[in-house]
Amino acid sequence: MNEIGPTTGPRTRALAEQLAPRSSVPIDLVIFAVRIFEFLTVILAGVVALSLWSERIMAVDTPVYGRTMLAGALIFALVAEIMGTYDVDCHFSMSKAWERVLGSWMVTGLFLLTVGFLMKVSEDFSRGWAITWFVSGAIMLAGTRAAMTLWIRRLKAQGVFNSRVAIYGGSEQGQKLAHYIRGNSKLTISLVGFFDDRRDGRVPILVDDLPVFGTSDDLVAMIRDDLIDQVIVALPWSAEARIRQVVQKLALTPVRIRLAPDLANFAFAHRPLVLLGDMPVITLFERPISGTDAIVKRTEDLLLTVAILFFLWPLLLLTALAVKLDSPGPIFFRQPREGFNNQRFDVLKFRSMTHDSCETDGIHQATRNDKRVTRVGRIIRATSIDELPQLLNVLKGDMSLVGPRPHAPSTRAAGRPFHEVVQTYAARHKVKPGMTGWAQVCGWRGETDTEEKLVKRLEHDLYYIENWSVTFDIYILIRTVFAVLFPKNAF
Repeated sequence: MNEIGPTTGPRTRALAEQLAPRSSVPIDLVIFAVRIFEFLTVILAGVVALSLWSERIMAVDTPVYGRTMLAGALIFALVAEIMGTYDVDCHFSMSKAWERVLGSWMVTGLFLLTVGFLMKVSEDFSRGWAITWFVSGAIMLAGTRAAMTLWIRRLKAQGVFNSRVAIYGGSEQGQKLAHYIRGNSKLTISLVGFFDDRRDGRVPILVDDLPVFGTSDDLVAMIRDDLIDQVIVALPWSAEARIRQVVQKLALTPVRIRLAPDLANFAFAHRPLVLLGDMPVITLFERPISGTDAIVKRTEDLLLTVAILFFLWPLLLLTALAVKLDSPGPIFFRQPREGFNNQRFDVLKFRSMTHDSCETDGIHQATRNDKRVTRVGRIIRATSIDELPQLLNVLKGDMSLVGPRPHAPSTRAAGRPFHEVVQTYAARHKVKPGMTGWAQVCGWRGETDTEEKLVKRLEHDLYYIENWSVTFDIYILIRTVFAVLFPKNAF
């Protein structure tokens, strides 16, 4: 294997500077400038409002308005800091930046309004000036942040903020790390190259199109030449003695030293890192809709279910009467389903098939023009009225209004049990099943006669679980109304 010559030579130095030019502006300094600009923007918006209402505001009161504007700017700065408005990621995403800036300004306005009311001084200020200040402040803050975000994006594209990073370890772990860094546009990193003490042919001259400059001694020499700002050690965690040896040598240099995740960690790189005491651990999966979210969702279910029953009880009564008169047998049909944590429960429906055709095990899903369905059954299935008794399941706590639809354990897709078609099928049981769901309003309802339909249904269910919110639930319920009015795949 050919090796690159002395790392401190002119050619190597020029190559390193070409791969990772010297950073001239720390991003923290630019973010500090954003803080100053937005602080001044709040005051400027107050001055603009004051000039527009100058005819109605006496000159003697101007100092009071000035102190109020200064207080508003200070409160905004504090609230913005608490709400993460100046986090690094907010300076590269326009939508996230606007959301937090305007949210901070709204909280500031409400706080000032509350303080003014409690201190009984709100009547001393012009309401026109206050409204103008709030509106113009929102517009000017949004404009200022947009301009600053575009400017910061441009600087980042030029590599102004990038720190020069070397990777120690040219094996698979180092290669995956380099690939991850290059594929992550949010990182402010310029990779210089690799270093590795193994010079027996196991490490090539180029790794992931980046040069292997030399050994750990060469790495120290390049650090001394001010060509590297940070070193990431990418060695297997099982090689503890080797890691300690390299880190001990690098610890004598004035650069940041970090340890790359082990190979297994790259599969879960998108998962959050938390501290267990002083030890960092990766959270692979959280229990979805837990804690406060679970209380909120249960409250949502109870309030909305009671409201729905209040308006729909006449329909439920008429449907029960129609089912009873149409064919012999019970009004309700109970069928075992798998719910939260794969626990069995009996789902309630209005009976839509002849009594002797109702199956509780070895279930065959209804198909188009199914002869087992009664006359009333066709109507209530097409309009989803047969599902309404499940409101009682919601009140009982077995189900939610919105969630993955519960399937009978024995149902199949293309002749195969659901859990055999998709190995992750059980993941949809991490939350309570729902009367309606994201898959249903997106058209994936009805018979799962192909494996593709089951896969699509599961994809939508998992998306709902990962992205749950009250707003999302309300949106699905609204879409459900339209799905009922214009039914598809219901028979």
